[in-house]
Amino acid sequence: MEKPIYLDNAATTALDPHVLDAMMPYLTDQYANASSVTHRAGRIAAEAVEQARKQVAALIGAAPREIIFTSGATEAINMALKGVYAHYLSKGRHIITCQTEHKAVLDTCAQLEKQGATVTYLPVDANGSLSLAQLEAAIRPDTVLIALMHANNETGVLHPIDEIARLAQARDVLFFCDATQAAGKLPIDVNAVAADMLCMSAHKFHGPKGVGALYIRRRRRPIQTGALLHGGSQENHLRAGTLNVPAIVGMGAAAELASLSLSTHQAQVSALRDRLERELEQIDAIRNNGSTVPRLPHISNITFRHLRAQEIMLELPALALSSGSACVSGDRDPSHVLLAMGVTPEDAHSSLRFSLSRFTTADDIARTCRLLSEAVDGLRSKSPAWQLYKAGLID
Repeated sequence: MEKPIYLDNAATTALDPHVLDAMMPYLTDQYANASSVTHRAGRIAAEAVEQARKQVAALIGAAPREIIFTSGATEAINMALKGVYAHYLSKGRHIITCQTEHKAVLDTCAQLEKQGATVTYLPVDANGSLSLAQLEAAIRPDTVLIALMHANNETGVLHPIDEIARLAQARDVLFFCDATQAAGKLPIDVNAVAADMLCMSAHKFHGPKGVGALYIRRRRRPIQTGALLHGGSQENHLRAGTLNVPAIVGMGAAAELASLSLSTHQAQVSALRDRLERELEQIDAIRNNGSTVPRLPHISNITFRHLRAQEIMLELPALALSSGSACVSGDRDPSHVLLAMGVTPEDAHSSLRFSLSRFTTADDIARTCRLLSEAVDGLRSKSPAWQLYKAGLID
């Protein structure tokens, strides 16, 4: 039996064996609490945490003291948005974000609206791109934060974060960037792109689940965020709780591996993604969402018209695919990202996300295209809607 093909790397990636090797000592012999620095075992754990902090900082060009470890990007997003809102009430209550942001941002903004925040949700065009002119026009005297992602998790479409950062800085507004999908996949230099805060999650670049980081700029101006969790002085009093040393070590190792091979893997994955798209173009009535603008090298979002994505996935048990973000995969509503791009609800329900990794092979892509083409042809041959479409009776 051929092994399953995993193309859901935007949801999570495989743990790199080298990362597991780095973690193992801290899951077995070196199990001390990193806060227990009164003995050697605790100091070894604390030193491992600080080494990982250096490795994660190096991935984005930050200083180690600017990295706060969290349980993942969702916690980091909540910490940044809720913290800034609470600490900058004297300036204002206005936040700017985008309709296509991850639910972790959108749901947090919705929660802040219940507390009195005013949130502007910027639209996007048919490609998933936002307008810098609309962003600039949305900034008000009481705007305290712009929260915009680096790369969309469903389409891979990139926002121009360097220009967004410059605009925010010129208008004296804080800029938070959700870089969860981009970190470890694209070069990021927080010295060149002046984001005030940025988050990432280890399991998106072959690290362990349950650990992430929030970057908070310290070199230009102090940024007040406060803590979500109280009960200890860990992480510079910003994140109380016993540090998850094995996971933090794993995130550090994954960050270093990503840094060392970023350009090589970027080219490799991009070539495979392009091959996937070229071969799938042979299938009738498909649309590649967001493919005409800058995007991540490893994500494709493709609509197979007049078929439900769920039908296709049920026909392909050998393929691990998704119809959108893992955070809303159980939701029956169509993708909010595709709807914001002007995709009809019917077509949004017909869209699949393919997301590759450095472990994806050329054989994986060849098999995927063959299996997918066969499944689509078979399903459409039995579809009344497809027959109506072919007869020109429906669009």
